[in-house]
Amino acid sequence: METLTLEQARKMALLSQALPVAKWQGSAYQKTVQVIDTLGYVQIDTISVVQRAHHHTLWSRHHGYQPEHLERMVREKAVFEYWSHAASYLTMRDFRFSLPRKHAIKSDKQGHWFKKDLKLMAYVLDKIRAEGPLMAKDFESSVIKKTGWESKPTKQALEMLYMQGDLMIAERRNFHKVYDLTERVLPASVETRIPTATEHAHFLLLNTLNTHGIAKLSEMVYLLKDVKVNVQRVIEQMLEQGELIPVSIGQHRYYTQPSRLAGLNQRINRRLARILSPFDNLIIQRDRLRNLFQFEYLLECYVPAAKRQYGYFVLPILWDGRLVARADCKAHRNSGWLEVHKLYLEPRLKQRDAFEAALDQELSAFAQFNGCERYTRHT
Repeated sequence: METLTLEQARKMALLSQALPVAKWQGSAYQKTVQVIDTLGYVQIDTISVVQRAHHHTLWSRHHGYQPEHLERMVREKAVFEYWSHAASYLTMRDFRFSLPRKHAIKSDKQGHWFKKDLKLMAYVLDKIRAEGPLMAKDFESSVIKKTGWESKPTKQALEMLYMQGDLMIAERRNFHKVYDLTERVLPASVETRIPTATEHAHFLLLNTLNTHGIAKLSEMVYLLKDVKVNVQRVIEQMLEQGELIPVSIGQHRYYTQPSRLAGLNQRINRRLARILSPFDNLIIQRDRLRNLFQFEYLLECYVPAAKRQYGYFVLPILWDGRLVARADCKAHRNSGWLEVHKLYLEPRLKQRDAFEAALDQELSAFAQFNGCERYTRHT
């Protein structure tokens, strides 16, 4: 059992997440491809108070990123849309590991939000087969409102066909999904053999360690069903073979690979500040965030305004290897300015002047990324 300090654990996590900066090679677009290859996925979200999460997460690792890079990656089949722990863009190299969920949904071993209307699903599939890529608005049906969350039956049929693998998202137009047959979207070179339970467990374990450096079992199977036993079995096998090392960090037990421990000799630029999305890969698992970074975070856009502690869409800020602040921001794109309603500093923040200098540089870049010429701070 190896013992690591919290600082060492955070360093491993940040290096694996390419934060605050990594040395990418090639053109701006080629660097973006390297970022998604490193992260494995970026979560998609609709909230646009600032630039949407899937763009923001990529920009946080590569300030030369432009939203059209992601559109190009979709066209060039470098990424595809599907479900990770949530709706995401995933790297195409990992396509086959989306198949167990699709197979489980199609065979009714795993449920989804909507009930299957097989007759309507067959109609939708035949229409796309005959007419080519279509959006939900290309189908006629009415929404029967009950709770405010319903969608029209044809939209539900499209989503079921998408989730069970018959359809893929060919592109988005004004953020609306365009569906097409999987065989017309998927490159012929992509492996489509469904992984065995053991292969899938290996992938979940190694993918988590590749992208986070160290991890608990619960983090390897985050929001996934029916995989925990298999991943635990793979952990035990890899421990016996010396391919995995148990690590103690405080009172918590993690796992890592020997090569990851060797990476502790690498240096990170601790002087750069990075404004992160609430849906950033580093942020999304709140228990992990609390244990490793001692940072309590709640996305308060789903909390009634009167009960919010910080604000509607508060962004965590990384500096000096820690999460030291959070900013409540809004991009006023029509008038060209980024408004920082409030900046909240963590009590442990030291070297305030150095942080402010780094934050000013990051806010200026963040404003430009959001299509704004300047930013203002109220505090």
